[in-house]
Amino acid sequence: MKTSRRTFTMLRLAAALALLGQGAAASAQALDDATLQALATRFDAIQPRMVEWRRDIHQHPELSGQEVRTAALVAEHLRKLGMEVRTGVGGHGVVGLLQGGRPGKVVALRADMDALPVAEVTGLPFASQVRQMNMGVESSVMHACGHDGHTAMLMAVAEVLAGMREQIPGTVKFVFQPSEEGLSSAPVAGKSWGAKAMVEEGALDNPRPDVAFALHIIPNMPSGMIGYRSGPQFASGDTVRIKIKGKQTHGGFPWNGVDPIVVSAQVVTALQTIVSRQLNISKEPAVLSIGQISGGNRENIVPEAVEMVGTLRAFDEAMRADAKERITRTAESIASASGATAEVSFGPSAYPVTTNPEALTEMMAPVLKKVSGGKAMQTSRLMASEDFSEFQKVVPGLYIILGAAPEGKTPATAAPNHNPAFDFDEAAMPAGAKAMAAMTLEFLAKP
Repeated sequence: MKTSRRTFTMLRLAAALALLGQGAAASAQALDDATLQALATRFDAIQPRMVEWRRDIHQHPELSGQEVRTAALVAEHLRKLGMEVRTGVGGHGVVGLLQGGRPGKVVALRADMDALPVAEVTGLPFASQVRQMNMGVESSVMHACGHDGHTAMLMAVAEVLAGMREQIPGTVKFVFQPSEEGLSSAPVAGKSWGAKAMVEEGALDNPRPDVAFALHIIPNMPSGMIGYRSGPQFASGDTVRIKIKGKQTHGGFPWNGVDPIVVSAQVVTALQTIVSRQLNISKEPAVLSIGQISGGNRENIVPEAVEMVGTLRAFDEAMRADAKERITRTAESIASASGATAEVSFGPSAYPVTTNPEALTEMMAPVLKKVSGGKAMQTSRLMASEDFSEFQKVVPGLYIILGAAPEGKTPATAAPNHNPAFDFDEAAMPAGAKAMAAMTLEFLAKP
């Protein structure tokens, strides 16, 4: 019987999740108190260097697809730890392989490295002054989403686990990913980026991980708090592009043309009914927002065309597909009724739902609670999108949240991710690093 590669991958995932469920039921927490205390001591000791790495990366941010300096810093660090290192994976991706002292399973740990086209206003002494080209236009660059902290934490985890190499029963794969935020230059037809590109170029091969772990810093949670949940954690994210083409004419004689501005207004209004009246949001929430409309160049000219760009977010893949069909049908039907045409496309950004498997979440919840000193809780879903979901297509993956409200701020008053005033509490980084290391050792230690 012939089996497609995708079918084979899904069968592997199903088998892996079944085994995870058996393991969770069959064995108690594998990490003992002595190991957890040793982790705490090691991460407390490395905290000053973690801060140095974070501040250095923060001061020298690089946009998606341009992470040359950051990737070189990471690769050099992993090589000094004696790891086998691959560079240039899926762009500027770096993969380091730590072979434990005993044979066993394989765990992948992932951190994203890219920054955003945001002008920083934090006033920090290590604030970014960097400018890079973003979609052909020079832009300020800032780590406004915590990827500098993610990278620094995973560098610390690599060093701590390398120091425990002989006691590790298995292999740890460190995946430092570029372009999580999308692209900073025009997409190349047929060429992937980010996690998808890393997967396509073998980041999860030789050896194939049994599980993958990642975390995200959120300043709008108490500092040091670990958040987790099974099921959907981050929404899917699709860029919605609609081009309404009419017929250009004089603004004083609109009957001689077809006005795409009026049609676009009707389309935007009608699109709001897709979520509010057509999708069953009692099952899962969804969001459809149009964030950009452009068309026309003079008050007395009805333009030829109008283009609009928006975002679609969903927590269910079937609802996501249904919404895309409804968006297309709505825009095309309204345009046709007015004598115009509508071209609807989705992309280039398209992230699947980030979903944590129940069995893996249940397996890791006790160790997260223990390693955090009880500061772990189940969190709600987030409408942000994450391409860690591309790794979850290949292996079971758990994505957790690290609370890091900055000193002097509460979760309610802290600037959120992607804000020019974004910052986080560096004192929370050991908690995140310990959680990643503890989940790794816990999984590898289980029979």
